[in-house]
This record gives sequence, structure tokens and C-alpha cells, in this order.
Amino acid sequence: MSLFLDTNILVYAQQAGAKADRANDLLSQGGFTSVQVLNELANVLRKKFNRDWSDVEAALDDIRDALEEPLPLTLVTHRAALQIARDHGLSFYDAMIVASALEGGCSVLVSEDLQNGRAFGALTIKNPFL
Repeated sequence: MSLFLDTNILVYAQQAGAKADRANDLLSQGGFTSVQVLNELANVLRKKFNRDWSDVEAALDDIRDALEEPLPLTLVTHRAALQIARDHGLSFYDAMIVASALEGGCSVLVSEDLQNGRAFGALTIKNPFL
């Protein structure tokens, strides 16, 4: 089983509490994420949590060390996301995450934001907090 970790999982991993513990457990298992997710995380850490840039950079370094090389944003990913958004009624940015996970060959997309149990081909959404 190969995991793809969504932004919300990585945000929780930067906090304290039960959700943070679960998120860090998932992070320790390894898996994949994308450049889009890293960009979103940097934005959340700066805007919502008011972290300084050195803290943001350290958090991103830790995540890159724990996971496989982040999956890139490409024109192929973009086109696949357009089709997923159109055919499945997802927001474009959620569709980009699904497209990245599919391109990475992941079997599970771990996210609190998408419908638990929903499948996109061989990829299944799993909410680890249910």
C-alpha cells in the first residue's frame, strides 16, 4: 500500500494533540506528496500559523526527508486534473491532488477533506481521523 499525504495531514503534523499524533504516525510510514501540497503547507504555516520563514523551511525539509521525492506539477497532471474535476465534481485543486496521487501509483490518498472511501480507479480516499 502506497500512501499519498494531503496538505491537511501535513498541517496536523506541525501541531500538538491526537490528530497531530496520528498525522505524525502516518508521516513516519513514508509515502508520497506533491509539490502542490508542499506549496499549500508553506502558505498555511505562514498565513494561518504566522510561522517565520526559517520555521517553514525546516518543516518542509523534515517532510521531504520523511517522504519520497515530491511528485511534480506537470502539464500531464494539469490535464488529468481537469478531467477528474469535470467528471467527478471535485474542485480543481482537489483534482490536482487526486491526479498526482494516481500518477504516483499510490493506492491510498490520506485526507480529511475528501470523501472517505471514495475511489478513483485504484486510488481510495481514507480519512485517518474517523
